[in-house]
Amino acid sequence: MSSRTETPTRPPARRTIPGTGGRTAAIFLTPFFALFAVAMVAPVAYAIGLSFFAEKRSGLGFAPPVTSFVWFENYADVLASESFVGGFGRLFLYCLMYIPIMLGLAFIFALLLDAVVTRAKRAFQLFLFLPHAVPGVIAALIWAYLYTPGVSPIVSALAAGGIEIDFLSIHLVLPSIVNIAVWEWTGYNVIILFTALQAVPRDILEAARVDGASELRSALSIKAPLIIPAIMVTLLFTVIGTLQMFTEPTIIAKATTAVTSTWVPNMWAYDAAFNRNNLPQAAAASIILAVLAGLLSWAVTRLSTGRKR
Repeated sequence: MSSRTETPTRPPARRTIPGTGGRTAAIFLTPFFALFAVAMVAPVAYAIGLSFFAEKRSGLGFAPPVTSFVWFENYADVLASESFVGGFGRLFLYCLMYIPIMLGLAFIFALLLDAVVTRAKRAFQLFLFLPHAVPGVIAALIWAYLYTPGVSPIVSALAAGGIEIDFLSIHLVLPSIVNIAVWEWTGYNVIILFTALQAVPRDILEAARVDGASELRSALSIKAPLIIPAIMVTLLFTVIGTLQMFTEPTIIAKATTAVTSTWVPNMWAYDAAFNRNNLPQAAAASIILAVLAGLLSWAVTRLSTGRKR
């Protein structure tokens, strides 16, 4: 009786038609690029084109306005506006207060969540993230109520204790808006930093504990350097969000005269478009903000890659 070894038969290899993968990817990507072109590229291109035109009247101003191509005149007028440039000064002071406080609190809370001794982590995460789930308009309305004298329980309680304070005064309105932003965005950034901390190799932390390093020393010497990329991401998002600040000061402006309709650059552009009916200047202001946001994003990204090297 002869034994015969049978070789296993392999299924025939599938033959792929050259170019099929590219066509399939194009089919799935076409809706995204179409939506991106309609919702992003087209409005930006329209704003750029609009910013080079202006309506002018001839003679004594009784003739109908004529749309003329004015090159960079709108950009020069925007940059020559003291209220527009002054808004950047307020944004700079806002960043000096907001970014260190918000990132510092986010880092501390993320470390607390990552600590071994922390209990009820999910409840703590929900408690921190919940303010971010509140829409910005609603959050600004809540804090405007808490800041307004005569109706605010906080102001009334401080007054009963002999502390007279006006959160909406010209000197305190900026820190008051910073407080709203810190309340809204700290929890969001805690989640980003906490996720980065979860990726830190645990064997490194165990080795540090064996060597006698305390939790504070491990946090500052091991965890903090390893999550610098995540910190830079939160910094990038924060810088871009700061340039887009609009909702909070617009709501607060309804409760105080310390915030004008042109208090920050975004409010200046809104006022130019809908109060002064000067759409070309509003478009020019928007393009200036977009270019500045791009430059700041590039600077933060370069700083991040430089630290990695």
